[in-house]
Amino acid sequence: MDTFQALLERRLASALSAAGLPRAGEVTPAADARFGDYQTNAAMVLAKQRGENPRALAQKIVRAIEVSDFADKPQIAGAGFINFTLRAEAVAAKTAALLNDDRLGVARADSPKKIVIDFSSPNVAKPMHIGHIRSTVLGDALARIAEFLGHDVIRDNHIGDWGTQFGMVIWGWKNLLDRDALARDPIAELVRIYKETNERATADPAIREACREELVKLQAHEPENYGIWKQCVDLSMQEFARTYELLGIRHDIVCGESFYNDRLAGVVERLLASGIAEESEGAIVVFFRDVAELADKPIIVRKKDGGYNYATSDVATVDYRVQDLKRDTCWYVVGAPQTLHFRQIFEIARREGVTADLRHIPFGNILGEDRKLMKTRAGESVPLREVLDEAVERARKIVEEKNPDLAEAEQQEIARKIGLGAVKYADLSQYRMTDYVFSWDKMLSLHGNTAPYLQNAYVRIQSIFRKAGEVPPSSNISLTEPAELVLAKRLCQFAEIVPTILNDFRPNILANYLFELANSFHAFYEACPVLKSEEPARSSRLALCRLTAKTLQRGLALLGIEVPERM
Repeated sequence: MDTFQALLERRLASALSAAGLPRAGEVTPAADARFGDYQTNAAMVLAKQRGENPRALAQKIVRAIEVSDFADKPQIAGAGFINFTLRAEAVAAKTAALLNDDRLGVARADSPKKIVIDFSSPNVAKPMHIGHIRSTVLGDALARIAEFLGHDVIRDNHIGDWGTQFGMVIWGWKNLLDRDALARDPIAELVRIYKETNERATADPAIREACREELVKLQAHEPENYGIWKQCVDLSMQEFARTYELLGIRHDIVCGESFYNDRLAGVVERLLASGIAEESEGAIVVFFRDVAELADKPIIVRKKDGGYNYATSDVATVDYRVQDLKRDTCWYVVGAPQTLHFRQIFEIARREGVTADLRHIPFGNILGEDRKLMKTRAGESVPLREVLDEAVERARKIVEEKNPDLAEAEQQEIARKIGLGAVKYADLSQYRMTDYVFSWDKMLSLHGNTAPYLQNAYVRIQSIFRKAGEVPPSSNISLTEPAELVLAKRLCQFAEIVPTILNDFRPNILANYLFELANSFHAFYEACPVLKSEEPARSSRLALCRLTAKTLQRGLALLGIEVPERM
């Protein structure tokens, strides 16, 4: 099903060809609705290229373009913009067609990709903290949207389950472990023994050496130490799984750092053999002398002591994803501080002949009310599970106030959807590189650009249908009131918005669209009686309500957010 934007782009291309002009410019939604629904800058682009008058070129294009079957005669504005206004009958017909389309007009990608998305990636023996929410919900949303658009997606959780810290964890396990505490709260006990061991190792060289020896045994797969490490991983994965289940997040594979351990020596040998890496002061290093921004930023792939690091593991990860998983696209949803690291890894891959599309998708920080990194009063990272539990509890209080007669189980389920949706939406409604302040009052508000506001719009529509009783679905839509036309046009834009999200990995575009849709619905609801109106307006308006609910539900689902039937 063509969108109006796609239809206009095709008609513009035909008109340019008919006028003897090359393709140029683009069709975009109008910046100001007073001047129309869409506009093109084609005449201005061509005028600059050809040294001609833009308004004269615009007139030439307008004479050649044929849009009378769905739009009014194009108008020329300003220096040479061409504006298009949709006809109400065409919008009504398109809206009626969307009612019977499960995809709401969204086309599948012409060239589906085989994508692996690396997101969330918590560290074993540590709790997930508030900072993990950005990678987790952003990666999940991108995966949902990519799948909806027809791409083949593998979700990979690249957990931090290997490294020098495990020497301390294992020493602490053997010497400091409280079994009862481990049973009560495994992650808290693992954090405690690690911290205490670290303090002791800092003060006592003998303990520091003992920790190093424990690490060597682990790396050699000595049975006792490997068994302890495996228990740490299993306990952590159980804890992670509870958080992911609460959030509605899934991963298809979990290939942490340990998964690549046996491949690291081969990576270094290969890089040396190809001349990409070289020995420097006892270490094996990759220099980027011919890349300006990396010329003074080499990367070590094997340390002087023979140990490997994140760089070696990440080169092996690229190998696995491209060669074993057969992916042509790899997305890394990892914080902005790792930008240089991934630039280096991708450059190594390029030198090795990797042609897959490797993308680092960075994001900013979550700030406290003091506009500094969000921390507990003790200066620790805020545990993610505590945040999620508090979100649900705060939402529960709101639900109790608004609807005290609901059964307790229903209140709790509604609170879960509202609380978790609020946390996710607060993040996804921001441009991913923006640092934002975490504010309970703002994210749980029923007003403004929040998940509860959007959920409430959906709930209001469900309330209309409960009051209406049995209403046979109708596709007869007439748009006689301005608010009806505005809402219908907004509904037609969903299919234009969704495919653009992956262009720069910006779910906030979808969030902002849904906010505008909810605003348009509320304006329509205030201006146009639904249940009290006479036929055929009543059926038409109920159809608009039904399509709005479907669009809100689908759009929020693409962001990983559920909608309640009541609030």
